[in-house]
Amino acid sequence: MNDVFSARRFGWLMRKMFLDKTAPVFGTVLLCFTITLIFYVVTRLLQGLAVAQNGAFTTGLSLGGTLVASVVFGNFNNNAVGTSFLTLPASVFEKWLSGVLIVGVLYFFLFLFFFRLLDLAFVAQFHHTLNPHSAYYKEQYESIQLLSYTGSTARGNYMMFFNFSGMMMLGSLFFNKAAFVKTALLICSLVIAAFLLNLLVINLLIKNVQIAFPFSVVWIWVGKDRAALNLPPESEFRIRIIFCYVLPIILWGLSLLKLKEKEF
Repeated sequence: MNDVFSARRFGWLMRKMFLDKTAPVFGTVLLCFTITLIFYVVTRLLQGLAVAQNGAFTTGLSLGGTLVASVVFGNFNNNAVGTSFLTLPASVFEKWLSGVLIVGVLYFFLFLFFFRLLDLAFVAQFHHTLNPHSAYYKEQYESIQLLSYTGSTARGNYMMFFNFSGMMMLGSLFFNKAAFVKTALLICSLVIAAFLLNLLVINLLIKNVQIAFPFSVVWIWVGKDRAALNLPPESEFRIRIIFCYVLPIILWGLSLLKLKEKEF
C-alpha cells in the first residue's frame, strides 16, 4: 500500500473524522453561519444593505474560515485528543489533506452556498419594498444586486480566507493551548504592525498623507480634497500574485511540514 496516499486508507480517515468530529466541526460551521446572519441583519438595519453584504461576507468567510481551521487542525495537537489522531495508521499527507479538504473545500463552498441563499432573501426583500411608481425606481433597484462572487470584494475575501486560514492552521499546530486566541492575536499584531510601519514610511516620503494601506493605495490631501496614489499596474499585479497564490501556498505547505514534525 502506498506510504504517501491510499484512497482506501484516506476514505477511512475521512470517515473517522466525520464520525468523531461531527459535533465540533459542524457546530463551528453552524456558529459561523449564525454569526454571519446576525451581522447581516444588524448591519442592514444600521448601515444599509450594501454595507451589510460586504461586511457579512468578510465576517463569515475570512473570519469564519480561521475558526474552522483552528478546530480542524486542533485535532492534530499534542494533547489527549490530538495524540489519538496523530497516531492513526494514515500518512502525514493524508491527515493534512483531510483538514485541507474540510477547511478549504467543504467550508469554503458551503459558505458560498449559504451566503447566496441569505443574499437572495435580503436583496429580494429590498426590491419588493421599492415603489415601482417612483421616479427613481430603476436607479434604486439597480443599486442593490447580489454580491458578485467574481467581483473585487469577493476576490479580496478569497485572498484573506486562504491567507488567514493558513496562518491559523500553523498556529493550531504550533500552540497546544488556546491556539485560536493566540494565533488571532498574532495575526492582528502583524496586520497592525504592517499598517503602522507602512504609514510611517509613507509619511517620511510623501507630505499631506491622510491614510495609507500596505501594498494598496495612499490617500493624500490636495487642498481640501483627497487624491489617491495607486501602485503601478505591474507592481500591483506582482503583489496580487504573491498574496493570492504564493503566500497561501507557503502557509498551507508549512502546515504540512509542521504536522510531519509533530509526528516524530
